[in-house]
Amino acid sequence: MKGYAPRHRNRQTSIMKPADHDPTFEQIRQKVEAGRRLSPEDGLWLYRPEVDLHAVGELADIVRQRKNGNRAYYNVNSHLNPTNVCIYRCGLCAFSCDPGDSGAYVMTDDEIVALGCKAADEGCTELHIVGGLHPDKTFDWYRSIIQMLHKSCAGLHLKAFTAAEIARFSELSGLSIRAVLETLIDDGLNSLPGGGAEIFSPNVREQICPLKVDAETWLEVHRTAHSLGLRSNATMLYGHVETLEDRIDHIVRLRELQDETAGFQAFIPLAFHPRDTALAAGHPHIEKSTGIENLRTVAVSRLMLDNFDHIKAYWISLGVGIAQAALAYGADDLDGTVGQEEIHHTAGSTSPEILTIETLRHLIEETGREPVERDTLYRPVKRDGADWWVVVEG
Repeated sequence: MKGYAPRHRNRQTSIMKPADHDPTFEQIRQKVEAGRRLSPEDGLWLYRPEVDLHAVGELADIVRQRKNGNRAYYNVNSHLNPTNVCIYRCGLCAFSCDPGDSGAYVMTDDEIVALGCKAADEGCTELHIVGGLHPDKTFDWYRSIIQMLHKSCAGLHLKAFTAAEIARFSELSGLSIRAVLETLIDDGLNSLPGGGAEIFSPNVREQICPLKVDAETWLEVHRTAHSLGLRSNATMLYGHVETLEDRIDHIVRLRELQDETAGFQAFIPLAFHPRDTALAAGHPHIEKSTGIENLRTVAVSRLMLDNFDHIKAYWISLGVGIAQAALAYGADDLDGTVGQEEIHHTAGSTSPEILTIETLRHLIEETGREPVERDTLYRPVKRDGADWWVVVEG
């Protein structure tokens, strides 16, 4: 796995160099067609810019179709970021603030409940809740967010708190990670998002998020959540100081945990947005990843993560056009309407802040896929305006 240049020295700017009849590509193709697992070395080879991107996408599409047929998913959701004040102040983050900064905020209880009720009234099936770790807020404050929303917004799935937040709650409360999760489940927590994973390499984490929990803790939080019956997602933030080996190592470690627990629902590759981040200020070579690089990352992820059912093309991160194109490169999910998102937009995402159901369905239909609304657990949803219900298949 050695000998591959860091990402910023190996820009993905070339779409194609013929892969047909290349013996390595043919060996990988045979593995994919036979449903055999790809090795880390296979993944690194597919990341090489001289390998035809379209050919890699065609392989990824074989896996996508095998798992999901012609369906492409979306959901009706909204985001809630209760505070942007955070003890970590990671260099990769343009969202976080120190107390007293001009842009710092903490939502009131009334504001939190109002946002949740608005989402429920508009027919959202999910509320995605992540934010800063405020130095003055206790575990009970974060618990109260779940408790209030669970009480006020019946039927709204609460997908809340990254592994970094869960680990911090353990520190604040003196409870084990398992006890923290059990407490939150009792409060109304329904699942975990996949944020905070960034890149698992300790050398990279030291540069981009030195105070955030390490890879082992992130994985342990999700392992514990899965053991308690919670489903979760997984992410990878790419396009900064990591190498291609770091990306593949990250993906393989997720694959290994999925072998163990089968608790991950979807993998979401997140393109780094460098604008207004301390990391980019300290590394002027960092540029926003290209569309070609984003599509290759989606495709390689689909091929490597053979035990993940879903690969999400998160349009907030990738942009609407690349997310739509990613449906031909292994992705089967565009995420949702979102409603309100601050973390990626603060860092320079130029995507809209909301997409309508009609727009999402049109984007999917343009690719020849069948749009299927889902809930957080990937159960099909039928809808009549703001009213919705889960369809029991079979």
